[in-house]
Amino acid sequence: VIVTSGPAATNVITGLSDALMDSTPMVVITGQVATPFLGFDAFQETDVVSITQPITKWSYQVRSADDVARAVARAFFIASTGRPGPVVLDFTKDAQVGLTTGGFKYEKCSFIRSYIPVPSINEEDVTRVADIINSAERPMILSGHGVMISGAEAELAAVAEKAGIPVAATLLGLSTMPSGHPLYKGMLGMHGNIGPNVNTNKADVLIAIGMRFDDRITGAVSAYAPQAKIIHIDIDSSEFDKNVKTAATVHGDARQVLQRLLPRVHAARRQQWLDSFSRPEQVELNRVIMPELNHEPGSLLTMGEVVNAVSKATGNKAVVVTDVGQNQMMAARYSRYTLPRSIVTSGGLGTMGFGLPAAIGAKMGVPGRTVCLFVGDGGLQMTIEELGTIMQYGTGVKIILLNNRFLGNVRQWQSLFFNARFSQTPMLNPDFIKISEAYGIKAERVDTRGQLAAAIGRMLADNDEPYMLDVAIDERMMVFPMTPAGAAVDHIMLNQNELYKDE
Repeated sequence: VIVTSGPAATNVITGLSDALMDSTPMVVITGQVATPFLGFDAFQETDVVSITQPITKWSYQVRSADDVARAVARAFFIASTGRPGPVVLDFTKDAQVGLTTGGFKYEKCSFIRSYIPVPSINEEDVTRVADIINSAERPMILSGHGVMISGAEAELAAVAEKAGIPVAATLLGLSTMPSGHPLYKGMLGMHGNIGPNVNTNKADVLIAIGMRFDDRITGAVSAYAPQAKIIHIDIDSSEFDKNVKTAATVHGDARQVLQRLLPRVHAARRQQWLDSFSRPEQVELNRVIMPELNHEPGSLLTMGEVVNAVSKATGNKAVVVTDVGQNQMMAARYSRYTLPRSIVTSGGLGTMGFGLPAAIGAKMGVPGRTVCLFVGDGGLQMTIEELGTIMQYGTGVKIILLNNRFLGNVRQWQSLFFNARFSQTPMLNPDFIKISEAYGIKAERVDTRGQLAAAIGRMLADNDEPYMLDVAIDERMMVFPMTPAGAAVDHIMLNQNELYKDE
């Protein structure tokens, strides 16, 4: 990312925060006033290094042309290794336009004495973890973003299959195991699937891999898995015991740790434990999923059925990009994944406006795959100028606008917890079709259920063509199941009036 000084530099703060929370590798190059003017409030001077140090892996000011090659090499090494994250290089004007004194030579950086990106794995820690797993009766794997970052999907499946362990994923861990795998039990968290959330508080061992026990996963920490031994595998040791108390940890890259763990775990089936997921799965199917996907012909569309229809039409092989809000949760819940690395979303920071630019980046990264963006009417308008980027480069992003004329997630909280006082959530929207067409992007509006399938077919007909579907959504629809903020992870609302009741 390359921006100029002052306001341009401060405009990337949200992106840096998002990247740090979600371990996204990014190098940001900012402009800066010339070195003699530093500290004198020169035009567009901002102390970029001080502002960005708390939200980056490394923030450094380049003041000399002689320092450019070394700083750039170190920046890309730091950003892309270990637990990835953002780096900022603040280039003063004299560093930008000056000449080197000894000639220019760029050498790729692969070592920094004070930085150890991939720690050596303690074999005794791996053996201890294997012993805990082998003695467990009800173990469950919690697969996080670190599994995807390390490319450990095959190793995850191998360990789970050998030991007969069910797997659940965090939001950013979705697609680390195919949705149809018999051991995959769904998504964890506030709007996750009932089975893994309920059984979190029944498991005797939780094996967390590349995740950080975010509050959206744990609910009330005091009531989180009180009976379980918790194993935490992560490349960032600062995450250990930060939110939950562990019984054992392994500090290392997820793929390397799982490779060492595989020969040490015993083969097992654990059929009775796997069967315990059946009842909550059936309750969720009957009480949540089917009501979301099946409606009378004349009723308004719901987000879940739109996402489900798009996912099926892509063969469950699309890269799913989301904005933030109800569209995000519904896209996560009702998309299916057959390929790894199939979800791009803002997890830790929850940044509205993330979706459109992220979808453009995803499509540029994997142009051969279908990239489907699910976005709300609020989030789209926060970065709607990126339609100009699509026009400029012809990027074939498929935009599915789930348009309920509300800031839907806030509306849901206002409805459930604040006596339906809808403050600042209703939206008077522009004509998104005209806006899209002004940018040269094909677009159509879907108002009825009968129009949906054909419209999706037209949208997907040409993989390289940008397209927008503006889909009218019932504003009353909410995302369920839901664990209210601050409640125990197994305190699950099936709808506005009904809680899940265990056997």
